[in-house]
Amino acid sequence: QVQLVESGGGLVQAGGSLRLSCAASGRTLNGYAMGWFRQAPGKEREFVASISWGGPSLFYADFVKGRFTISRDNAKNTVYLQMNSLQPEDTAVYYCAADLGIRLRMRSEHWGQGTQVTVSS
Repeated sequence: QVQLVESGGGLVQAGGSLRLSCAASGRTLNGYAMGWFRQAPGKEREFVASISWGGPSLFYADFVKGRFTISRDNAKNTVYLQMNSLQPEDTAVYYCAADLGIRLRMRSEHWGQGTQVTVSS
């Protein structure tokens, strides 16, 4: 049984930064991509970023390119999302996900409970 636990969310002013972490437990996610989705109130869940097991394959949504950076530490079974230049439209619950392969699917295999990110103007 794989568990994903997010941390690092919170309240930040526009232009600020946050770093999200997602730690996996249960077993090593060898061969799994890990990454992030988000869901704002009244909107559908959307893909944010993902990174493959070895790290060479990175995918970002267009709306975060240049502002967010995803990374992972396989020794710690943890993925990170560094979010800079945050804007109010980035306000959402951010979900960690893991899926076999080089990128995440909308119906990824494993999900965390989510962490709230709120950006004030």
